Amino acid sequence: MRKILTYLPFIFLFSISLLYCQEKPNVVFIAIDDLNDYVGCMQGSIQARTPNIDRLAEMGTLFTNAHCQAPICGPSRASIMTGLYPSTTGNYLQVRDKLIKSSNAKAADAVFMPDYFEQHGYQSLGVGKIYHNGDGAKTFDQYGGKFDWFGPKPEQRLKYDPAWYDHKIGSTQTDWGAYPSEDSLMTDYKVANWAIDQLHKRHEMPFFLAVGFLRPHVPWYVPQHWLDQFPINEISTPPYLSNDLDDIPPFGRAVAHTPCMPTTEEMIASGEWKNAIQAYLACIAFMDAQVGKVLSALEQSKYANNTIVVLWSDHGYHLGEKNRFAKQALWERNSRTVLIFKTPKAQPNQECHAPVQLLDIYPTLLELCDLPKYHLAEGHSLVPLIKKPNTSWPYPALTFYGEKNIAIRDRQYRLIQYENGSQELYNMSLDPNEWSNLAPVSSEKGHIARLQQFIPRTWAPLSKYSDYKINAYFTEKSSK
Repeated sequence: MRKILTYLPFIFLFSISLLYCQEKPNVVFIAIDDLNDYVGCMQGSIQARTPNIDRLAEMGTLFTNAHCQAPICGPSRASIMTGLYPSTTGNYLQVRDKLIKSSNAKAADAVFMPDYFEQHGYQSLGVGKIYHNGDGAKTFDQYGGKFDWFGPKPEQRLKYDPAWYDHKIGSTQTDWGAYPSEDSLMTDYKVANWAIDQLHKRHEMPFFLAVGFLRPHVPWYVPQHWLDQFPINEISTPPYLSNDLDDIPPFGRAVAHTPCMPTTEEMIASGEWKNAIQAYLACIAFMDAQVGKVLSALEQSKYANNTIVVLWSDHGYHLGEKNRFAKQALWERNSRTVLIFKTPKAQPNQECHAPVQLLDIYPTLLELCDLPKYHLAEGHSLVPLIKKPNTSWPYPALTFYGEKNIAIRDRQYRLIQYENGSQELYNMSLDPNEWSNLAPVSSEKGHIARLQQFIPRTWAPLSKYSDYKINAYFTEKSSK
């Protein structure tokens, strides 16, 4: 009896701790690679078939004006997972997971999102592509693996390889066509199954479950039956203007140059434009089906009523717009992304048109889970917008691609300013394709001045661990 009385305070504290954990909401954190705004609920220029993503949007809040912090996988994901802008860390270009915090002292002080949740009583679980290299940063309690990262792949390319062309420089995974024969051979199929297994398990602690899907990242390989859903004669191509780049500053064209990728002119000449669009849409449909499996497993689990779901894509992608098939630029199609929050108590079927950032995911999840604020976070909690989508929002969305190259997006305008001071300005309400650069127009100078106020005053130098070795502009910057 005396022993029981001795341990009673500890038993009481343990019980309170366990109760506290069980009351905290779980988080399902769904990452998608290279998914642009073609999804059904986003009203993009092309409508992909995404019934499961659309269903999630109907159950929660869809942010229709969400933007990444960098239009390439590594720095975008580094920003999301540390809560810091590229201008703070110097991670403007590709960066390996284990080197994200090696760039400077501010990056070294950052706390990765899964680690922060662990520090506050959560178990972190991850699978697939969360950081650029999966979990090369080693931040998850349990990581399900990356499987065959870009595969499976055929022995020989099907439609495209820059090595086939004398004028192409560098390498890319870009290719498209029917491969493999079965869904079960695809990486994302295995990722979904691992996540579903976790949702079937009993978890004593609240969990942070990150599920990273690779498609529609290149190569655009998918089993034939997914391609069959998109007959070639029904494929639309996105808006394309042959002289679109004539009013773009030469510096801007240099920053956006991707010499390993196909151009729209080349795709038209080869007759492959619609085939590539077909493959991209088929990959989206396949990925959406895997998302649906995870969402269904959650809905059928005992965690259904106490779990926050956030779904995001790391950046957008050009599929012919501006004579390019690539990301790696500061235009709208590359920065605009998919962002959806579903919370247990929020109103369903909400749309918010305020300019928001993927950087905002970190502080938003902390507030939704009633966790202490992360003092380094440079984003803003979106909870006020989830509660009331029309709430006044004073912040623009910032996207960086290289030191001192930035895009600033508000509700109506997009300003792009490059390292040498050259600029682009677009009225996105009237010109969603960014065909008319208004920067030289004197009557638009007030909009430029207003948006310039949000440009960082200090910029971290490009990290020696961050580079993009194909583009000559960035190669020169990295060598200094």
